[in-house]
This record gives sequence, structure tokens and C-alpha cells, in this order.
Amino acid sequence: MSKHPKGAILQRDKQTYAIVPRTPVGLVKPEELERLVKVVRKYEIPIIKITSGQRFALVGMKEEDVDNIWKDLGMDIGKATELCLHYVQACPGTAVCKYGVQDSLGLGLEIEEFFSGMDLPAKVKIGVSGCPFCCAESFVRDIGVFGTKNGLTFIVGGSSARRPRIGDVVGENFSKQQIIDLTKRTLAYYKDKGKKRERMARFVDRIGIENLKEAIL
Repeated sequence: MSKHPKGAILQRDKQTYAIVPRTPVGLVKPEELERLVKVVRKYEIPIIKITSGQRFALVGMKEEDVDNIWKDLGMDIGKATELCLHYVQACPGTAVCKYGVQDSLGLGLEIEEFFSGMDLPAKVKIGVSGCPFCCAESFVRDIGVFGTKNGLTFIVGGSSARRPRIGDVVGENFSKQQIIDLTKRTLAYYKDKGKKRERMARFVDRIGIENLKEAIL
């Protein structure tokens, strides 16, 4: 069996591949967009799909083109199948949104940089919202955060998969640094106690939210 190209996902036709460049919290620079357009035209990639994780999926490329496409893009690989942090979603927050009361983009970027590449029992998705409207889907992510005027709320155990689960609120009115520390302790506990491919929602169901709180607070 031939090895799949690095950073590529075999598609339904068993012949073509998709890739997902890393775009932390959905932010993309103009030069990255320009390179994306050039690559799509050069290699005649038939589909560009914006994913739920605020990323671009380039779909339908030939196996022999994948390595050169990554070189031409000059972007990091966005994790899509590995057991690790896949992405951090974030809304605009106080950067531009009139409803934002906390800096969700800044916090989301810090979390992604800090925890990117960390091996975990299963994939992890994090949502960081700048206000209680929760536009980053904080209550249905493995770890969620949303802002209020008094600070940040920390949520664990959400899922939007086929067994949906609303995440449990661990605590409120935290500072940015406290959220990063809580995320660190939560992922460390999950890494130590979680079963392979057990998503955070099922992990919380199994161990109980009170036991998790006791371990991380």
C-alpha cells in the first residue's frame, strides 16, 4: 500500500486528495490569499471549500502534485485527522465587533500557538467567543471560552457531532492568563486519563464534570 502524501487526505474517489492549510483563528494575509489563487489555477484544483473550522480545504488534487502545492503555498499544514489540537475558532471580538467585550482573536491565537502539535487522546477543537452570543460555537466545542464584561467563562465537553452535547461551564470571570492555565491543566488531565479516540464530550461523560473540576481548578 502506497503512503499518502504528507498533509493530504485521500478522497472518496480513492484517486484525488485534499489539503487544509493552517489559518489560525481564521485569519488570512493578502499574500496567502494570492498564493492560494495561484496554486488553484496552476494545478487546476476543482474545489475550494471554507470549512466549519475557519479554514480553506483545497480538494481534488493529484497525488503527484501535493508536495509541490505545499511548497508553492508556503503555509503550514492544518491538522485534519491527527490526534491533537485541530484548530481554534474565534470570532472578531473587540477587534472590530460592536458586541465584543473580550479579545477573542488575541486569546485564540495564543491558545493555538501554545497547544498546536500537542499529542492528545483524540482530536480537539476549541471555540473562543468575545461575548455571550458565542459566535465561535463555544458550547459545542471540546473546550469553549466566551467573554463577558466581568471576564471569561470556561467550558469543557461540548460536541456538535452525532451525539451532541452542550459543554459544562467550569467557571466564570477568569482572566486571559487563567484561561490559558485552565486549558493547559484540562488538556494535561485529558491526555493522562483519556482513552484513545475518546473525544472530550465522552471523556467528561465518563469521568464526571465534578471530578474534572476538582482536577483542574
